Amino acid sequence: MRRLRQILCLLPLLLVTVVAVQHRSVLAAGFAHLRTAEWPWLLAAAAATCLTWVAASCTRQGAVVERLPRRRLLATQFAAGAANHLLPTGLGASAVNLRFMTVCGLPLARSSAALALYLLAESIGRVALLGALLIAFPEALRLGTLVPETAFGPLLAGVAVVLVIAAAVLTLVRRLRSALVSFLRTALGEARSVHTRPARAMALWGGSFAFPALQASVLVLTGRALGLDIPPAHMAVAYLAATVAVALVPTPGGIGSVEAALVVALVAAGGPAAVATAVVLAFRVITVWLPLVPGALTLAALVRLKVI
Repeated sequence: MRRLRQILCLLPLLLVTVVAVQHRSVLAAGFAHLRTAEWPWLLAAAAATCLTWVAASCTRQGAVVERLPRRRLLATQFAAGAANHLLPTGLGASAVNLRFMTVCGLPLARSSAALALYLLAESIGRVALLGALLIAFPEALRLGTLVPETAFGPLLAGVAVVLVIAAAVLTLVRRLRSALVSFLRTALGEARSVHTRPARAMALWGGSFAFPALQASVLVLTGRALGLDIPPAHMAVAYLAATVAVALVPTPGGIGSVEAALVVALVAAGGPAAVATAVVLAFRVITVWLPLVPGALTLAALVRLKVI
């Protein structure tokens, strides 16, 4: 068991090395662009990135009734960010937080329900922000250049096929249906308990809206640093639209898919392709690559200390 824990401590650093080597050209280009940027804006972007972990901590705490240890919770969110960029989207952070809550004494069923509530609240916050900004700034994004009209038919057909298959599986597999009903019952009970406490509900929904807003602000500040001539609200819309679009792409931390979607979205918002590419590369260096090594070290330390 001790040997296994030692291996788990070294595994995050090994994965960071592998990912960095695979994306070395992106890293080199991103750091090159950072050298030509205006540093006050970059420092503000780095500060906003740090605040995203605080927002995530608030949302995680708001998803459970019990009080979680604050410092460990914040450290876990920092480590979860690194894990999220090493595994398919969402799985790394979810596994780290699920383990953290169970170590804190929450039963697995309630920990899973809290995790589902967090993901639902964060998704609602992101989509709601995007909808509000599109209503306020309808000219912010030329959707025709971002999503061709011919793509909507296949997309809807694909969603319908997935829903039909899911319904058929639930109908035919009784054990799976029973497990799902039990989970939904636990999740609804957890959600009701959380919303009977104003402090928890405020943390849950405040963090859910603050997290994507802070992420969008990092892109806006990075764009300012590199002289991207797009209004801040339009950049925020581009970010939210791109991240919503790639939410179902199973790549580690969205690496590759997020960059491509962000460049397309910024160009659709009116930015030059070359500058938009530079901004996206610098943005990903600030939000992904710079925190990756310290995040992996924190993850290894949490495993060693049996926090997760």
